[in-house]
Amino acid sequence: MMRQARPRRSLLKYLPLAVLIIALGLPARLAPNLLPPWYVAYAGDFLWAMLLYFVCALTLRRSAKQTFRIALIIACLIEVSQLFHPPWLEYLRSVRPLAFVLGFSFLWSDIAAYMLGIALAAAIDRAFLSRTT
Repeated sequence: MMRQARPRRSLLKYLPLAVLIIALGLPARLAPNLLPPWYVAYAGDFLWAMLLYFVCALTLRRSAKQTFRIALIIACLIEVSQLFHPPWLEYLRSVRPLAFVLGFSFLWSDIAAYMLGIALAAAIDRAFLSRTT
């Protein structure tokens, strides 16, 4: 059986992209009154999903297709977790950085934004960032 080549990904390529994504996404959460409503509603989730994809790509070293699937599953699991509110999870959500990751309320539109963000990140990864060895 032929072994599939694993992509090589350089932190030097992904880190500036991650910083840019964070810089574009934080204003949607920190200063929502200064931005258009559509940006506040969807950009944060879209960009969060892109960042999730790139973190998975760097850490898991799987193909763009496999990384797409893994990142989408993680994003959907986090979104579904927003339907539950046990005290320990609410405590984690009270910590601001974790609140950005875990969110508060389930929305189907978030899943659509995740899928689009992860798809764009996978396309960027495949076209420009990763190379196989």
